[in-house]
Amino acid sequence: MPLVPTAELLRTAAANGSGVAAFNVVTLEHGEGIVAGAQHAAAPVILQVSENTVAFHGSLRPISAALAALAADAGVPVGLHLDHVEAPHLWEQAAAAGYSSVMVDGGALPYDRNVAVTAEATALLHGRGLAVEAELGYVGGKDSQVSNAHAPGVRTDPRQAAEFVGATGVDALAVAVGSSHAMTTRTAELDLDLIAALRDALSVPLVLHGSSGVPDDALRAAVRAGIVKVNVGTALNVAYTGAVRSALAADDAVDPRKALRSARGAIGDTVAHLLDVISR
Repeated sequence: MPLVPTAELLRTAAANGSGVAAFNVVTLEHGEGIVAGAQHAAAPVILQVSENTVAFHGSLRPISAALAALAADAGVPVGLHLDHVEAPHLWEQAAAAGYSSVMVDGGALPYDRNVAVTAEATALLHGRGLAVEAELGYVGGKDSQVSNAHAPGVRTDPRQAAEFVGATGVDALAVAVGSSHAMTTRTAELDLDLIAALRDALSVPLVLHGSSGVPDDALRAAVRAGIVKVNVGTALNVAYTGAVRSALAADDAVDPRKALRSARGAIGDTVAHLLDVISR
């Protein structure tokens, strides 16, 4: 089926009191595994490409075209989202590359600068028909600037969040509520009361980054408390690399397809499980 706007997927999930998962794509096998897992779970899904992944590939268009083709062949609704973008030239390319939403990442900036950059980008992107996600507070783990998700002043303040959304016009807000990027253990402790307060203070969907580090029960509780979009990246990479290591250790074959097939299957299994957790 054709690509579905991510804003539409978020509206539907919010209306149903469920969550929609957004999975980070690094390689084509990531995308194939994510779509296979979504079809197994009979759930919609968002494929998202980060600025770091664009840098890895050297260009936005090839991986984007491949994901659009996967979505066209999928039997479930699939959205395409450009994630954690700091470089204006990338968000300016987003519409032409097939994306329906962009995360304008000013989370590490001082508040006033975050507002200014995000508002300018939102006006441009809305003019091209794209929805915009932004970040307020700072989810740790992405770089060395703020690594502690529990540090004072890191978490998102509901009153400031309402001001931020009003000043920028964004369509979704990534909030800092205790999760952290790049966690390989599922030990993050979310502040569910803060999630509920943010839900009540805002008119836009809430986004949870760093969801790989959150246990299943806490993910379910976060969706019940008000999280709509659940971002997952590291969990897929753990499954992918683990499967590749096992396959390569099993024999001396030089054809990479056996290892990559195992990686794709491991991603599909991980995706199907997480979709079952957050979308039921």
